[in-house]
Amino acid sequence: MNERDIICAGCGVKIQTESKEMLGYTPPSALKRDVIICQRCFRMQHYNEVQDVSLTDDDFLKILHTIGERKALIVKLVDIFDFNGSWLPGLHRFVGGNDVLLIGNKVDLLPKSVNRNRMINWMRKSAKDLGLKPIDVALISGEKGIGVKEVASLIDRLRKGKDVYVVGATNVGKSTFINKMIQIFGGDEEQMITTSHFPGTTLDMIDIPLDDGKTLYDTPGIINHHQMAHYVAKNELKLITPKKEIKPKVFQLNEEQTLFFGGLARFDFVKGERTSFVCYVSNDLFIHRTKLEKADELYEKRLGDVLTPPEDPQHLPSLVKHEFTIRDQKVDVVISGLGWVTVNGTNVKVCTYAPEGVGVSIRESLIW
Repeated sequence: MNERDIICAGCGVKIQTESKEMLGYTPPSALKRDVIICQRCFRMQHYNEVQDVSLTDDDFLKILHTIGERKALIVKLVDIFDFNGSWLPGLHRFVGGNDVLLIGNKVDLLPKSVNRNRMINWMRKSAKDLGLKPIDVALISGEKGIGVKEVASLIDRLRKGKDVYVVGATNVGKSTFINKMIQIFGGDEEQMITTSHFPGTTLDMIDIPLDDGKTLYDTPGIINHHQMAHYVAKNELKLITPKKEIKPKVFQLNEEQTLFFGGLARFDFVKGERTSFVCYVSNDLFIHRTKLEKADELYEKRLGDVLTPPEDPQHLPSLVKHEFTIRDQKVDVVISGLGWVTVNGTNVKVCTYAPEGVGVSIRESLIW
């Protein structure tokens, strides 16, 4: 077989042996293996290293635009911990008239007290508000295998003999989800797809044959540049990416008090009656409490020290201020890719600071 016909079993990119700097490189000796993966996937699997890639956002979108031209079931994965950050705002542009099944992944990260039915209803309403009316909504944990078997059966029923395309933003867990399905239904490890914490690990469509001759495609993750993951160092990404059930941190604050999330974000309670603020972030991320009047000086002098991550402040964009006034409702102030703060008060004014480019938004509370 000519090497131009070989694709990487881990990320779907074409294998080549000429240039170490280009996508798909593998040493010529590796072509003798039964299962061939590129050097990038090899280093990711064995050393947990990630190499920068030269694909652009346009390259990713060109691959995905082909979906709308085919009759298929679209399975859209979102990260339930980062629903807003992992949402694909332009999905309707390339799904054509195809049905969309919406799946919330990483449900194992949320507190066990969360009501699943309410969560599904919240997802359905949020999707509608964002312009998408899914044919159905489900919750899973690809990592733990929770709900995967049931969703696989749901996919089989909804696809009605058609192909399936799994789509999502980078790092929502698409490949982990598909790998778990392969395990559950007796596939072997050679079919496994490359996975990691790092955004953008699947580079081209990977096709997995289904029993009836149709195909399930794992598509490349679309990069949402407003997620925090794109603004932190690789070792710091592990720190802010939750790996197990989040333990909510509750702070009783008076007005003019501030919370720092490491040095990556800042939350000011500017005005209102004493109230509680519930923080949902990675358990490994330290939250530092201080007075509002001291916040600027603390950030200026102790960033990269007391306020860490980042370890190297030089690479972090300047923080941008976002102001919100909450009249009389329970809302979440969301920092894309980092987490959220639940605010439950009347006539409360807060300010949230995040690196320039990182999305900050407000939504109806996810957890009641």
